[in-house]
Formats: sequence, structure tokens, C-alpha cells
Amino acid sequence: MKKFIITLLTILLVTTGCSQSKEKPSSTPSVPSGSLRVHFIDVGQADAILVQRGEDSMLVDAGNNDDGEKIIRYLSQQGIKKLSVVMGTHPHEDHIGGLDDVIKYFPVERVYLPKVNHTTKTYRDVLTAIKNKNLKATAAFGGQTFNLEDARVEILAPNSSEYKELNDYSIVSKISFGDTAFLLTGDAEMLSEQEMLEKGFDLEANVLKVGHHGSHSSTGDKFLRAVNPQMAVISVGANNDYGHPHRETLQRLNDSKIKVYQTSQQGTIVMTSDGKRVEVQGEITEAEKAVPKESTANVGNDGKGLIKGNINKNGDKIYHLPGQQNYDRTKPEVWFKTEQEAQAAGFRRASR
Repeated sequence: MKKFIITLLTILLVTTGCSQSKEKPSSTPSVPSGSLRVHFIDVGQADAILVQRGEDSMLVDAGNNDDGEKIIRYLSQQGIKKLSVVMGTHPHEDHIGGLDDVIKYFPVERVYLPKVNHTTKTYRDVLTAIKNKNLKATAAFGGQTFNLEDARVEILAPNSSEYKELNDYSIVSKISFGDTAFLLTGDAEMLSEQEMLEKGFDLEANVLKVGHHGSHSSTGDKFLRAVNPQMAVISVGANNDYGHPHRETLQRLNDSKIKVYQTSQQGTIVMTSDGKRVEVQGEITEAEKAVPKESTANVGNDGKGLIKGNINKNGDKIYHLPGQQNYDRTKPEVWFKTEQEAQAAGFRRASR
């Protein structure tokens, strides 16, 4: 079995270029003109990120084995008909589990994987899907670049040929668009972070996808200072067995006054850049808060408000409307009668 994996990997991984799918790619509807859109898809204790620029789209990871259909459905809802780039950051199942389904379903132009052997069925399924589509994966390493239309993608890691920890083989990519940037780190741990610092890569980004689901093994102080993000996203499952995100990581982010979003709390998080600033879909801006809006009152028979407001462990103020998915299980710390009232108190609407 190991011999089969190594042979197949040798066939598939190349250091430059890759073959094209024989399927004729269909055009993908563009995101709003002049915008880059990044979707941090909620796949529980796993990673899946969709990047869209114009008619080019890139998928970075695809959740666990059971998430393939969910990812395909989500991409289809976004109008995706082809993928310019598919990237599996490293061979762990919670990152590449659904990649084989995605590769089978969509025409794919390029595939990037780290150059590392792994003997699991999950990894073998991905390699087989690549081979069956007549594709060859590019072996990713620090220093490679490519474009998604006019957005620049730089691969900043891995930077060594061999690691003890599989997580350190993670492909780290920086997507730059205008004056904004997103840094996607897979499960890269502090060894890989240190290598990127020593290489002198420009790590600064508006948004950091926090490494390894917020584990204390990633997001070191020096690395975080070099990235200097305004926002951070943690792809993580609620009440997971690993205790992610770890307290130490959240403390480092909090000490740096970085706004933290977690898929376990917000669900799928969609961010859009116009090249000057990054906005979070559904989030109320300061300008919007300043403008009074009419709101429908949510009042019970006893005259009390029905909108539940609570403050999570990161200090985020969130309100839940009757009928929302998480309404019944939310324990309110304060009640509001209207959304306007909740927003005036500094609360933002829950995504679900």
C-alpha cells in the first residue's frame, strides 16, 4: 500500500506547471465588480475556504470526508461552475476530506499540494481523483506565486523538505488585492511560522486565518506581530474534543486588539475587499449604527422584549431574533424589543 501511495504521488506531484482538465470550463459569475470575496465556510472542526476574484475561484481545503456534498452545494449556490485553483494545505482528513468529491464534480485547472507522503485512504482518494481527471498537482513551496485575475497569491510555506509534524507541511498562502490582504495558514505551527519570519516574507495582512483551529501550537507572538491583522478568523467546531480555540491563542489575539470571528459562533463568514478595506457580510458598520432605522417590535404578551442579547467569551455582543436557528438555545443576558434598540446598545445580529 505504501509503495502504491509513493508511486502515485510521484506521478501526480510536479514542481512546475500542471495539466488542464479535459472538461471545457464554464464561466463563473463574477463577484461584485472591483471586489475580492473570501468565504470561510462553516464545516465544524475543519477548514474550507473559497476565494473569488472576478471569474477566477480558488478553494483552499474542503472539510472532513462527510463535507464533500456540503461544499459542492455551497459552491454551486455561489454560482461556481469551475475552479481555477484547488489547494489542499496538508493531508489531514479535516482539511482534504471533501477534496476528492469537489475535484470529481467541478472542472479544475490547477491543484496544489505539499510534497509529503501519507498513507490514509482519505489522501489516496484525493490523489486518485486528481489522476482520474488527468490533472497533475503542483508541489507547493515558499516563494511560488500566481494570480486570480488581478489578485496576487503568494505561497509562503512550506519552506523545508521534511518536518516531524504533518501540520508544518501546511501550505500558507497570502492573497493580496489592492491595499488589502488575507493570510491563510492551514494548520502551520510555530516552526513553520519561524521559517517564514526567517525567510523575510511580507506577512502583513488585514485578515489572518488563525492556524490549527486556534491551537496554542500556532499563532506565536512574533508571527502575530509580523502579520499585524485587524481581523482574525478561526475555523472551529463548537464544543470540540481538542478545546480549540485555546485560551492562550485567544489571549494573544485579544491583547493585540484583533477582532476575532469563529465559525462555531458566526457560522460561515464572508468577507469582501474593495481593495481599500475589508467588510464582513451582515455586520453593521459604525456609519449604519449612527443612522436610525425603523424596526419591527418583538414584544411578548407580557410586554417584554423577545430579542435575546448575549455576550460571548470574546466579548462580542450578539442578538438573536425569534425564529433564528440558535434562538431557543441562547441564554439571554438582556432582552430587547427592537433591532434598533439592540444595535444602539452595541449588539450585532446573529448570523443564524
